Amino acid sequence: MDGIFEEYKKLNIDGRWIGLEAGGNDPCFCTPVGAETFGWDNGIHFCFIDGFGETVFAVDAECCCEHLVFPLARNFGDFLRLILAAGNTCQIEQIIWWDKKTFEEQLNDPGNVEYANRPETKAALNAIAGLGITPMENAFEYVKEIQKDFPYDKLQFTNEYYDILGLERPDGTERDDVYHGEFRISGIFYEEK
Repeated sequence: MDGIFEEYKKLNIDGRWIGLEAGGNDPCFCTPVGAETFGWDNGIHFCFIDGFGETVFAVDAECCCEHLVFPLARNFGDFLRLILAAGNTCQIEQIIWWDKKTFEEQLNDPGNVEYANRPETKAALNAIAGLGITPMENAFEYVKEIQKDFPYDKLQFTNEYYDILGLERPDGTERDDVYHGEFRISGIFYEEK
């Protein structure tokens, strides 16, 4: 595992100010098999996945794109560099469905700038910088490059994932009748059928 990850954990910072709150390892239906979750921002969580080395992933059950799990950084050090560049995980996680103009507008949004200048946020960012980490240059391009050629079909999910999305299970088994309602995803909302 990336030595920077171990150093980050020793900081014991309040990660909620940068969208990286500790705790809560409860997976959701789209958390891949073999995921090690290390941080949360509301329902979005960040993890490593067995078989993908040190790559950092986001898991977002309400994502507005075709993937609910996607890579953000080649390693945890780069992930921290992205956070320093953006001020938190929120803008980084949304790159998958944003264009560069939207990303830059969000970075410069007065509300986001004000939030980044809160003492609590600055304290968390300064603690990360204290590890010798510098902000990622060309953060948007870095993330897009990783996501462009990623083999999404290699991610493995539980049967619950396929059942909830109404997809055929790759192992060929039939859906269990343990669910008390069928759900489908429409945009970013869950709707009962």
